[in-house]
Amino acid sequence: MRTQVGIVGAGPAGLLLSHLLHLEGIESVVLESRSRAAVEATLRAGVLEHGTVELLKATGVGERMEREGAVHHGIELRFGGRGHRVDLTALSGGRSITVYGQQEVVKDLVAARLAAGGTIVFEASDVAIAGFEGDVPSIHFVHDNAAQELRCDYIAGCDGFHGVCRNAIPAGAIKAFERVYPFAWLGILAKAPPTHDELIYAYHERGFSLYSMRSPEITRLYLQVSPDEDLAKWPDARIWSELHARLETSDGWRLTEGPVLERLLAGMRSYVAEPMQYGRLFLAGDAAHIVPPTGAKGMNLAVADVNVLARALTARYRDGDDALLRAYSDTCLKRIWRAEHFSWWMTTMLHRFPDGDAFQEKLQRSQLDYVVSSRAAATSLAENYVGLPL
Repeated sequence: MRTQVGIVGAGPAGLLLSHLLHLEGIESVVLESRSRAAVEATLRAGVLEHGTVELLKATGVGERMEREGAVHHGIELRFGGRGHRVDLTALSGGRSITVYGQQEVVKDLVAARLAAGGTIVFEASDVAIAGFEGDVPSIHFVHDNAAQELRCDYIAGCDGFHGVCRNAIPAGAIKAFERVYPFAWLGILAKAPPTHDELIYAYHERGFSLYSMRSPEITRLYLQVSPDEDLAKWPDARIWSELHARLETSDGWRLTEGPVLERLLAGMRSYVAEPMQYGRLFLAGDAAHIVPPTGAKGMNLAVADVNVLARALTARYRDGDDALLRAYSDTCLKRIWRAEHFSWWMTTMLHRFPDGDAFQEKLQRSQLDYVVSSRAAATSLAENYVGLPL
């Protein structure tokens, strides 16, 4: 097989990159180890930044998102038994966020690529990359029990944190920066109509909790727990009891319960690999960086990465200019480190640390009080939350 850009991974990063390249007349092939059904069923992030929404709309894959997504103009910080709304739109110059699940974005992108005649090879096993140090990159894989080779000009590693692409780079060529947090999120998807129309971030003496939603019938909720928590020790009744305790306020607001459709345990870490390129291999999305979900940045950073990469590849193929490709990593990392800091800041402000003391708790409460009482502090939160311009 032969193409211009070989893309490993059919998550939001890989699929959107393929779509953007197609719009510029650049050929690509996407390889994915999972089935289409598995890819489209993976429940992950659900908050889209303003720039992400505008890019999807501008490139023709936002029609269902506009119809079914929920536009939010604010978020709420809850602590001390009270809620404090942060008006994102008023503080950020008119921008907003949209709640629309990552799996729905993936479905839209898969449909768009297949409708345009794009090639996505699902269930490609034993994927390995080679030749990216030189001028003849290739991707080797097995599909339908046959060994195959995809030759290309460039490889985009969009295969996630545990994928093969980053690990194929020689030791010492990239440096990892990492922080692992001493807690995790226990998340549930519940068949319960939302009882609030915006996301709620709650700081509580029992630990952090997050109230979100996926549709008019489905609620998404999270609890801070230990990273080695045994989910078997968390029956539905205990989960709801803890959510009531951490989320409900002194003014009488109450949480609506419903059947738990899904539960998961997600660890919390910050991770960045520098640089994000080596030879003709370019990393994007979770293959290059991880953020704790508190700041709602993961998928949005992946979108920003491939937007930069698509522009760089377009300049290379259209004008023979590789300056943007050479600058890819530096360009992306400016945004990534801003998002890493914002996510770290939100995480440390809102979570209870197991080794924390009364002094740290006082600092956290002071920070929360400042954010909800200072327009300058609230503006900084709003600008980062809705996302920097792409």
